[in-house]
Amino acid sequence: MTTPQSQPTDLHRLVRAIPDFPQPGIVFRDITTLLRDRDGLQQAVDHLHDRCHDLRPDFVAGIEARGFLFGPALALTLGVGFVPLRKPGKLPAATHGVEYDLEYGRDRLEIHQDAISPGSRVLVVDDVIATGGTAAAAGQLIHQIEATLVGYGFLIELQDLKGRDRLPNVPVRSVLVY
Repeated sequence: MTTPQSQPTDLHRLVRAIPDFPQPGIVFRDITTLLRDRDGLQQAVDHLHDRCHDLRPDFVAGIEARGFLFGPALALTLGVGFVPLRKPGKLPAATHGVEYDLEYGRDRLEIHQDAISPGSRVLVVDDVIATGGTAAAAGQLIHQIEATLVGYGFLIELQDLKGRDRLPNVPVRSVLVY
């Protein structure tokens, strides 16, 4: 796995820290302040592109829901298609799915069966990697559909939670690390 590159300090100032949310002792990294800043949003997408273009994906797969914020924009800059990875019951056609454990229960991600051809190169994107459970499940789903997982791209990595340790041995690219 790769290590995070130097971090753009101008983007750090656009991410709001909210202490004790959603529970005491947690510092929530709120990206809504970055999203509302046109230049900051552009820089975030540009930095994701710079960190991930060498992976040469055929598709960007965004994890519901905040992966939908950066995934389509990144796909456009890479000149590839975007595919959503959704929670159960959100996709109208036949799906493949994978269940996974969360700190507080179980969840599931799904993809349309015809979304990606076997052998396609897929980059999984999300806004934040924390404990890594959802991102690891996304990787399992890509393998289940017989596509090639070329790596992960995240706007934010919460390094102390060691989420990247749960991911398969592919490049993990993060723009901001806390």
